[in-house]
Amino acid sequence: MSHPAIALVAVILYLVAGGLIAFRLFRRESVGNGGRRAALAIGYAGLALHTWLIYDAIFSQPGLNLAFFNALALTSWTVVTLLLVSSLTKPVENLGILLLPLAAVTIFLEARYPSIDFLRQPAGWDIKVHVLLSMLAYSLLTLASVQAILLAVQDQHLRGRRPGGFVRALPPLQTMESLLFEMIGAGFVLLTLALASGFAFLEDMFAQHLVHKTVLSTLGWLVFGGLLIGRLRYGWRGRTAIIWTLSGFVILILAYFGSKAVLELILQRG
Repeated sequence: MSHPAIALVAVILYLVAGGLIAFRLFRRESVGNGGRRAALAIGYAGLALHTWLIYDAIFSQPGLNLAFFNALALTSWTVVTLLLVSSLTKPVENLGILLLPLAAVTIFLEARYPSIDFLRQPAGWDIKVHVLLSMLAYSLLTLASVQAILLAVQDQHLRGRRPGGFVRALPPLQTMESLLFEMIGAGFVLLTLALASGFAFLEDMFAQHLVHKTVLSTLGWLVFGGLLIGRLRYGWRGRTAIIWTLSGFVILILAYFGSKAVLELILQRG
C-alpha cells in the first residue's frame, strides 16, 4: 500500500476514534465502557499506521527530514502516543476529542505536501536527543493545553450551574486540575532538558536562524516555570492556571512552528 493510501486510512481511523469519544462524551448515558474501549482500539490502529508514516517520511533516510509538515506529523504522533498510553491508567481519553482530529489533519498535510529535508546532514546522537526531548516536551504541554481548555469549559458550566451531560462525563474538577499540573510539571522538566541540550550545540543563533526559536522557547519556559512556582507558593488554580498554561503553549508553538513556517514556507530556506 502506498504512502498516500496508508495516510488516508490513518486519517479515517483517527476521525472515527475522535467521533466515538465525542459521542461518548456528549451522550454518556447511552454509551458505556464498550464505546471507550472501541475508541481506544481504533485510535491505536490509527497510531500504528501513523508510526509507519513517520518512519517513512522522517527516519528512512540518513538525515532527519524534519521539514515543516513532517515535524507537525511527528509532534502529533508523540501527542497521540502519550494520550493513548496515558488513557490506560488515567481518565484523559476525552482529550482525544480535539487531538485525534488535529492529528488526522497533520497526517493529511504531510502526505499532501511532502517537503525537503530540514536536517540534510546525518544527525548525531546529540541532535537526536535534543529532537526527542523537544518533541516530548511540546507534546506533553500540548496535552496540558487541551486539558486546560476542557477545564475552562467545565469550570464555566459549574459556575453557571449547568452540569449537563458534557460536564457529567468529565472527571471531577479537582482531578482535572491535578492532571493538568502533572502534565505541566513533566513537560517543564523535559522542556528544561531540551533547552539545555539545544544550547549545547548552539554556535551562532543568527547564522543558524535560531534567534526567534531560542528567545521564544526560553520565554515559554519562564511562563511554565512561573506557573509552577505560583502553584506551589500561592496555590494558583482555576482561571489563572488556565491563562498561564495557554499563554505558555502559544509561545512555544510560535517558537518552533512559527519560525519553521517563516523559514520554510515563506522564505523557503532549508
